[in-house]
Amino acid sequence: MIATPFTPVASLVGGALIGLSAVLLMWTTGRIAGVSGIAARLFPPYEDREFAGRLAFVVGLVAAPVLLRLVTGSLPAQTIAAATPVLIVAGLLTGFGAVWGSGCTSGHGVCGLSRLSVRSLVATVTFMAAGMVTVFVMRHWS
Repeated sequence: MIATPFTPVASLVGGALIGLSAVLLMWTTGRIAGVSGIAARLFPPYEDREFAGRLAFVVGLVAAPVLLRLVTGSLPAQTIAAATPVLIVAGLLTGFGAVWGSGCTSGHGVCGLSRLSVRSLVATVTFMAAGMVTVFVMRHWS
C-alpha cells in the first residue's frame, strides 16, 4: 500500500498560493487560471498579445521546483510507484479529459466553483469521483 503523508501546513500554503494566483490572474487580465487552456494556447493557431503571459505562467510552473532546489538545496520527497508507460498513458488520459471536459482541475475546481458555475460543479464532481475510483481500484484490486 502507498502511504500518503499528512501535510496540513504545506497543503494550506499551497492551496492559498493557488487561490492567490487565480485571483491575481483574474484581476489583472480577466482570464480564468485554467492551466490546460493556458498551456494549449501556447501552440498554433493561437497567436495574440497574451502569448507572453501564458508562456511566463507555464515557465513559472516549471521553474518553481528548480528555484526551490536552488534556495533549499533539496526537493520534497516524491514517490511514484508506476512504470513510465503507465505514467505516459495517465498523462494522455488526463489531457484528453481536460479537453473533453472543457477545462481542468484548476479551471473548474478552483476558478469555476468560486464563480458558482454549475458546469464546473458537475465537472469537479466527475473528476473527483473518477480519481477516487481509480485510487480505490489501484490500491485494493491491483
